[in-house]
Amino acid sequence: QVQLVESGGGLVQAGGSLRLSCAASGRTDRSLPMGWFRQAPGKGREFVAAISWSGGSTSYTDSVKGRFTISRDNAKKTLYLQMNSLKPEDTAVYYCAAKNSGVFYYTEVSVYDYWGQGTQVTVSS
Repeated sequence: QVQLVESGGGLVQAGGSLRLSCAASGRTDRSLPMGWFRQAPGKGREFVAAISWSGGSTSYTDSVKGRFTISRDNAKKTLYLQMNSLKPEDTAVYYCAAKNSGVFYYTEVSVYDYWGQGTQVTVSS
């Protein structure tokens, strides 16, 4: 089992920045493909960004390209999401996720095996 704990959420004004972190523990003897997802009130969970096990490949949903950056530090077993130029429509609970197999990046919610508890990001206009 792998446990994931997100941190770094909060309230920020439009145009501001936040950095989310996701710390992994448990059976983390090898690096896993990971991703960030978000869920706004009344909506389904949607893909935000994903990264391969090495960090060499990344993918972003169109609405965050150029504003968000996903990265990882495998030595620290930590995943990051740097969010700049935040907009009110970015308001959501943000979740990190890990896939128990594979090496590339993955954008589908259904393929991930482990999820964190989520951290709230609220962007005021």
